[in-house]
Amino acid sequence: MTLDRLRPLADRALVPFVAAAERLGLTPNSVSVVSLLLAGGASGAFYVAGRDPMWYLAGALLVFLNGWLDLIDGALARELSLASEAGDLLDHVIDRYADLVMIAGLAAGVGRYALGLAAVTGVLMTSYLGTQAQAVGLDRVYGGLLGRADRLALMGVTTAVAAFVTASVATLSLVGWLLVVFALVGHLTALQRFYYAYRDLT
Repeated sequence: MTLDRLRPLADRALVPFVAAAERLGLTPNSVSVVSLLLAGGASGAFYVAGRDPMWYLAGALLVFLNGWLDLIDGALARELSLASEAGDLLDHVIDRYADLVMIAGLAAGVGRYALGLAAVTGVLMTSYLGTQAQAVGLDRVYGGLLGRADRLALMGVTTAVAAFVTASVATLSLVGWLLVVFALVGHLTALQRFYYAYRDLT
């Protein structure tokens, strides 16, 4: 999880955005809901991009905004002293639905539904193993090869490039290969998290 190491830098960059959200009277939950709407927009853009690749640029922008709001909602909750288990639950549910709809849009846009299914299950299992460790008495696990921040960054950069690079390699487009990475690395990350959690429990 490369980008998690940059979290202190991101927290400092969030300060003006959190202040703006507070002035607008936004709540952490409302920011989370908006992030889900942006994910839905990204999904739609990715689907349309299957016919007009320039839509990948719009999708990439919405992916980055989704990730930014995902940081802001937590920071805003801490700033307003509204952090709670209910808010944490809502945030995780929204993140999972956001992951699902964005990957579904990618897969539908290139007509690679089997790869989409493999990618979605890899992403969901990664997240499940992270929270399941906490459910059995360990700390929540964020480690592994590819966490959510890394995944969103990779999705945003790859789709932005895909707007201009339409060549295929071994019958797969750039987006198709992105789905392969999400599938393989997602399941490897889930197994990695399982291994370390199981080791700590035995």
